[in-house]
Amino acid sequence: MTDQTISPNDRETALDLDAIVASGWAVPESFSGDEFARAKAFWLERRAADAELLRVRAKASTLVESWTGCVPRDVGSLGIQLNLESSDLDLGIGYPVAGRDGLMAALAPHVVFKDERRTRFDTTRLVFAFTLDGIEIDLSALTEEDFAVACRMLNQIDSEMTEAERIAHTWVKYQLRRAGRAEDYASWKLVTYARFCPEFKWVPIAEPTVG
Repeated sequence: MTDQTISPNDRETALDLDAIVASGWAVPESFSGDEFARAKAFWLERRAADAELLRVRAKASTLVESWTGCVPRDVGSLGIQLNLESSDLDLGIGYPVAGRDGLMAALAPHVVFKDERRTRFDTTRLVFAFTLDGIEIDLSALTEEDFAVACRMLNQIDSEMTEAERIAHTWVKYQLRRAGRAEDYASWKLVTYARFCPEFKWVPIAEPTVG
């Protein structure tokens, strides 16, 4: 089989994934011209699904606000354009810990409760799930303080992370998943948050098929 019959995304990467993972960041300037071109083409393919995902996100956000009284924020990879998949979304809200029983009761007719997960060292978030227009949506109820920190972090990523960095990060994430490196993949999904907001501690969850 020749290179002409192999998708650019199926060829082996020339990146030193071990070194990149150890450094905690993907530097676009360290990519060869060919590698970055492949990475950019892959990232642009992901962007082709943005319009539909944003439509569903808006619809889901309206529902969440009607159920909880809270305006949600996209706290997942789509919101910062680092997603691999076009089949899931992650929304977050801030909610008083003392009101969580009431929140669970209000959401029970509409969503499935998945888990209570650690975030920062002394806090947790409640994770719910529902499906809308064929898109799986996770809804996290964070403490009000954690939600405020998350929003500041996401705003900082929006304003400071360059397009080239997003392309490089997404490509490394894809290559780690492609190589079956589940633990590195799960940790890599969080390096952007750690870089722009070290105080916010998400706990890695090894889910190698989730973008």
